[in-house]
Amino acid sequence: MLTGAAIGVVLGGLAVGVSAFAWPESKPADSRAETYRQLDLFAEVLARARADYVTEIDEAEAMEAAINGMLGSLDPHSSYMSADDFEAMQVQTSGEYGGLGIEVTMEDGFVKVVTPMDDTPASRAGLESGDLLTAINGQPIVGLNIDDAVRDMRGPPGSEIIVTVLREGEDAFDVTLKREVIRPKSVTWEVKDGDIAYFRISTFNERTTDLLEDAIEESSRAIDGRPKGIILDLRNNGGGLLDQAISISDKFLSGGEVVSTIGRRPGDIARYNARSGEVFKNVPMVVLINNGSASASEIVAGALQDRGRATILGTTSFGKGSVQTVIPLGSDRGAIRLTTSRYYTPSGRSIQATGIEPDLEVAQSRISEDQLDKIRRYSEADLPNALSNEEGAQRRIPHLPDDQPPEDYDGKDYQLDRALEVLHGGQLTAARNPNAG
Repeated sequence: MLTGAAIGVVLGGLAVGVSAFAWPESKPADSRAETYRQLDLFAEVLARARADYVTEIDEAEAMEAAINGMLGSLDPHSSYMSADDFEAMQVQTSGEYGGLGIEVTMEDGFVKVVTPMDDTPASRAGLESGDLLTAINGQPIVGLNIDDAVRDMRGPPGSEIIVTVLREGEDAFDVTLKREVIRPKSVTWEVKDGDIAYFRISTFNERTTDLLEDAIEESSRAIDGRPKGIILDLRNNGGGLLDQAISISDKFLSGGEVVSTIGRRPGDIARYNARSGEVFKNVPMVVLINNGSASASEIVAGALQDRGRATILGTTSFGKGSVQTVIPLGSDRGAIRLTTSRYYTPSGRSIQATGIEPDLEVAQSRISEDQLDKIRRYSEADLPNALSNEEGAQRRIPHLPDDQPPEDYDGKDYQLDRALEVLHGGQLTAARNPNAG
């Protein structure tokens, strides 16, 4: 039973944030009776395993696996965290930890890389979104839950770890990484072409909004005033805290809705609005996304797209349109991460399993017609037990992008180059916020 425990709202990765409350919902008598019958069945199965299994079992470990199996059958983002895992999650959100610097999920029993964080052992070793990690230090990952796998990948800074990587089109290979203290600097900035303010957000943690405010101030000084254009880079940003996604959107909007969430009960509706005080008002803006842009990133991109504040450029985002609540179970009992609501962009659309489709579809690398059938789909819709889109919308099948690098392209970042061309070419005009005064 949940009785007003502190709850954190998360949108990807292992993050915890704002507070709320959850209350149990009453069940009809016949439903409770069926639940009790199933609990009796579970107790009998456990007793049989304890008495007759070929070796002595660890009952606590078996019970934890059963809980994880139950939650994992609901959707890919619900899970149980032991007390140690819960503490590690809180450390990752607000502090520092020894690790590799990757956002991960589970697929087919393996750990799948959602995105490597910038300037971490994972990114420097060349790990990519969509890579499957099949073993850690030679021990197969199959059979581990996501929290166990994450715990095994963490460790003292300076210690080495070998992960076995399975990448589409390649034989499995080993990568040796040295763990580091991960202090995610979630915002970086540059001035591009002398007058374009470029902001890169890699994750949404407790410091993201503060760091963006610093970056805005520093870039204004570097440009000596207002930029001619803004690029907000959310590519390979796996998500994070809901309140940070709202406050980041708020920086580029003057009032009006950012996002709404709807839970199981008809009355469980929350709407989040921007305040006045938009920075760089009326300056043309491009937001970069790709299939590694998930959850909180999609809230920001969806808000700026629906409100007409920015043009979205890149490829379709991951498609995680649900919100997880972290519910502590007591000081020594850990917590559960439970999907408790869906979120909707200001126009009322759900992007669950479909993703944010860009206004300007631009691929980062060239794709031929012959390669389409070999493309491995990597999105929320492809995860086991993923929630469907309640509006019936479907994600677009792999197709040739509208724009992709020419055969003789010799640059490093085609999507960024195209964003700069679009801003300098005057193809964009900053839309006035529809709810602005």
